[in-house]
Amino acid sequence: MLEGVHKQVDCQGLSCPMPVVKTKRAIDEIEPGQVLEVIATDPGSVADVKSWATRTGHQFLGTTEHQGTFRHYIRRAKPSEVQEEKRHPHTISHDELLAKLAADPVILDVREPVEYAFGHIPGAKSVPLGRLHEWVRMAKHLTEEEIHVVCHSGNRSDTACQILHEHGFKRALNAVEGMRRWNGPIHTLETLETAEVGE
Repeated sequence: MLEGVHKQVDCQGLSCPMPVVKTKRAIDEIEPGQVLEVIATDPGSVADVKSWATRTGHQFLGTTEHQGTFRHYIRRAKPSEVQEEKRHPHTISHDELLAKLAADPVILDVREPVEYAFGHIPGAKSVPLGRLHEWVRMAKHLTEEEIHVVCHSGNRSDTACQILHEHGFKRALNAVEGMRRWNGPIHTLETLETAEVGE
């Protein structure tokens, strides 16, 4: 544990939303001004932990990575600086999204590329949360369209929807149930490669 770190929480082997869930609990166990170290192996935790800290008023100090292990550092805010965590108000259920698939809706999958590769909604575009701002710059022509956003559990996609809304995408919809509960059709990279061979 680095000098200056007051508490360490081990999230190795856990996927979204558990690294953030455990971070929330651990931050309450240290004093304002003290530093929490979060150890995780989920690449998505890089964007998730930073986003959570920023939204709630805690100071995100940075992340280091070594051989697939990420260490995130957060300084707990003073009580007067802590902000209530807000949720994006506009959501869509899996049944509603499934009914729209035939119309080729705009779907952003904000998970990490490896998660996307192992299974995603047909037609969904891979836009990891950490690269969402790049997509925003190229997609200004879609500000009036419905943008359906999905992740593993509905947490990362909530953050993405808030970012999109701030940049003028007023019709961003969070698929709150996440891919872990998706029971519709699934494409994998293998599926796409097979389809291309058959063309």
